[in-house]
Amino acid sequence: MTEFEFAKKIDEAGGKAYLVGGAVRDKFRGVAAHDRDYCVTGLDEKTFNKIFDSAPKFGKSFPVYSVEIEDAACEVAFARTEIKVGTGYRGFEILFSPDVTIEQDLYRRDTTINAMAIELLSGELVDPFGGREDVLNKKIRPVSEHFTDDPVRALRAARQAAQFNFEICAETVEAMKLCREELSREPTERIFGELETALKTNKPSIFFRSLERADLLEVTFPEIFNLRGKTQPTEFHPEGDAYEHTLKILDDVAKINPKPIVRFAALVHDIGKGKTPEEMLPHHYLHEKRGLEVLKETNRRMTLPSDWKKVAAFVIKEHMRAPRLEKSGKIVDLLLSLHKLKISAKDFCDIINLDNHGLPFYLEHAQEIIDELLKIGGKDAPPELEGAAIGKWIRSNRIKLFVKIYSKELRAYGK
Repeated sequence: MTEFEFAKKIDEAGGKAYLVGGAVRDKFRGVAAHDRDYCVTGLDEKTFNKIFDSAPKFGKSFPVYSVEIEDAACEVAFARTEIKVGTGYRGFEILFSPDVTIEQDLYRRDTTINAMAIELLSGELVDPFGGREDVLNKKIRPVSEHFTDDPVRALRAARQAAQFNFEICAETVEAMKLCREELSREPTERIFGELETALKTNKPSIFFRSLERADLLEVTFPEIFNLRGKTQPTEFHPEGDAYEHTLKILDDVAKINPKPIVRFAALVHDIGKGKTPEEMLPHHYLHEKRGLEVLKETNRRMTLPSDWKKVAAFVIKEHMRAPRLEKSGKIVDLLLSLHKLKISAKDFCDIINLDNHGLPFYLEHAQEIIDELLKIGGKDAPPELEGAAIGKWIRSNRIKLFVKIYSKELRAYGK
């Protein structure tokens, strides 16, 4: 079914169909939309069901249907209004009926750039809050005082700033500040969801700086907030304190690596510095150990995906040690440990290279070396060996192979 055919069916039943949300925003940004969402006015659910009797329904608080439009499963919702009756994202009474207008539906939305609609048959833009102008001027403004009804909208505004490189207006910052108390009680999976999306942007640091500007960083990502003011030796980190260093590394990694799991590891590689005693500054001895403790605290507060946690722990533990290894056995052990992670050798080295300002030869050629080492396995061990002895034999012979193949590099490396 084409979009026109969908709109025509709604019109013939006495309603109107609108394109809403991100697809309208992206139209004026001049980029292709990832998906297209629709809103229907003037129809009750019973009539809609007669027209689209095979459309699956989902949504607990209000009905949303999945309709095949232009060969894609698209969300179709009824125009609705909301009344805040409690706290958090569940503290709403939602009202939908044929009498709710598209303008009323848009009024409940978060920012003006997301509060536009296009009537499908006429092509008319419905923009009661100046969203098109804000898109063109790259501004993020709240639609109304109802911005604070859902505290996670504050994170969404920060994420939009990073996602689109838009400026958060002063009035939006003030609205974000009002979300602090409720935000501290929000389900952490909602906060993680915004974090994950922010990490996919071209410049993720904007997300954290926006939260800092609105006094929200402390209640959402305290491990990052605690890096503020933690000075570092200027000869190694001229960019400033651990907070500035962390955001710089995050953005630098984001320029060359698209994976959120890698960007997260870059974000937390130095989180242990937030726990450095003041009297120790500007040095951060044992910050790797403290970082692992902070990562555990983060996971208790906001359950991380298992792979994210493992990769982050590896980077925290090894980011200082990895580029400075001297013994061949330790180099081999490091590379084979890296092989077991759900990231590539390049992913790990992207972080280490930017943090360390360069790589030793064994990290520059990490995947090549790993591939050579893996050519030796248990099948090659002497038949008389059993159990742990086989593992020792494999490790010993892999080290010998490494030294043999890379003897020239080892001599040049001076190890």
